[in-house]
Amino acid sequence: MVVQHNMQAANANRMLNVTTSAQSKSTEKLSSGYRINRAADDAAGLSISEKMRKQIRGLDKASSNAEDGVSSVQTAEGALTEVHSMLQRMNELAVQAANGTNSDTDRGAIQDEISQLTTEIDRVAETTKFNETYLLKGGDGTKKEYMTAHDAGLKGTLTDGATTATFKIAAGALDSGKNVTIGGKEYSIGTAKDDVTAAVKKASKDGDQVTVNGKTYTYTTKAGTAKDQEGWVAGSTAPAEGATLDIKAADFEAKDGDKITLKLTGEEAVSYAAADFTAGVSKSDSSVISADKAIELITNELTAANNIGTTGQAATIAAGTTYDAATGATFTINKGYAEVADKLSFSLHVGSDADMTNKITVGIETMNSSYLGIKGLNVNDDSGIAGTYAVDAISDALQKVSEQRSSLGAVQNRLEHTIDNLDNVVENTTTAESRIRDTDMASEMVNYSKNNILAQAGQSMLAQANQSNQGVLSLLQ
Repeated sequence: MVVQHNMQAANANRMLNVTTSAQSKSTEKLSSGYRINRAADDAAGLSISEKMRKQIRGLDKASSNAEDGVSSVQTAEGALTEVHSMLQRMNELAVQAANGTNSDTDRGAIQDEISQLTTEIDRVAETTKFNETYLLKGGDGTKKEYMTAHDAGLKGTLTDGATTATFKIAAGALDSGKNVTIGGKEYSIGTAKDDVTAAVKKASKDGDQVTVNGKTYTYTTKAGTAKDQEGWVAGSTAPAEGATLDIKAADFEAKDGDKITLKLTGEEAVSYAAADFTAGVSKSDSSVISADKAIELITNELTAANNIGTTGQAATIAAGTTYDAATGATFTINKGYAEVADKLSFSLHVGSDADMTNKITVGIETMNSSYLGIKGLNVNDDSGIAGTYAVDAISDALQKVSEQRSSLGAVQNRLEHTIDNLDNVVENTTTAESRIRDTDMASEMVNYSKNNILAQAGQSMLAQANQSNQGVLSLLQ
């Protein structure tokens, strides 16, 4: 029997300390809800859990970023909806202005509304913003926005390019006697009367024919009493030898306004509208013009049609265009442009990692009247041609707005799928992190109850062990 070392008490005390420590940890887990409250609880689990937490919180914020992106895109697209509506109204007005029944007062009123709508389009572009970012105003810097090429309603083939375009008139289109519509007016292509006279005087064989204003003549080299005169005899059959000439060969002369068809033996018939030209226009009929005059008028119309909306460099038609009956005519259009702001571009970060593939870029052009090609649009003329050309310009503007809205709609759809995916990843990653870090309350309550009972038992045993040495005192009595 010893008193210096009460091993029973020491053992009971040690076990009680172990139980108390386990009970403390169990209490901490139950009260916090976490299985891991410090690195010592599960060092590896803590590392994995914190890595997952970083991903979860990053993805939560990425989802919020994407939702902000959807809101900004919806703001821009909503504004462009109104721009679309205004352009549709402008199109109605331009079609109305193109009608020949309008008076100058009518077109003036139409122009007033078009001007107001153009100003409002610019105001929308200048003021639409989301979180202090102007969405339709463009970004930093400027660029040249070349206008879409137009054919001015002329019959031909237009080939558009980046900075130039070509307009080709088919072979035969401006041959003498052909009709052509330029600037809403119909013209006949004529030939100088002296040139027609010279062409007819090429007749030299029996049977050559010419029709003048509907009356046909046949050429003969055997007219007159001597049967050696040359000239024209009325009728479409071969004249008899010695026939009387209706027109001597040397006396034939085309007159202004004559419609002449020449059929030389062995050749195709050629028609002419003879004209006495002044600056390419017939003196007797202003609707009869030369092929060169037609080229000039076409050049003017192409220039007018392609200069709508140009505020920087004006559109020009390359000089030197000529018409050839075999190849037609090709006009080179040096396209005009407007100086506009560069495209606004911003990236939405929709991932938890610093990976560039986690960026979704949104691009929005500056949607003002300059970019749309309707700056200074004017339909107030005396013929309605300006309104006709305005219809094409507004159509191009509508196409640009449609393309931008389609782009924004595609981005919004992508963002909505991105948000759904992010939320799914967050949910599943959170589930995995919960399994590592959260307390299993049912299991831990079992441990807590066990440790609670062991603590009470340990306290009781410690008391008994301390009491066991009291027997020593009986030896001292």
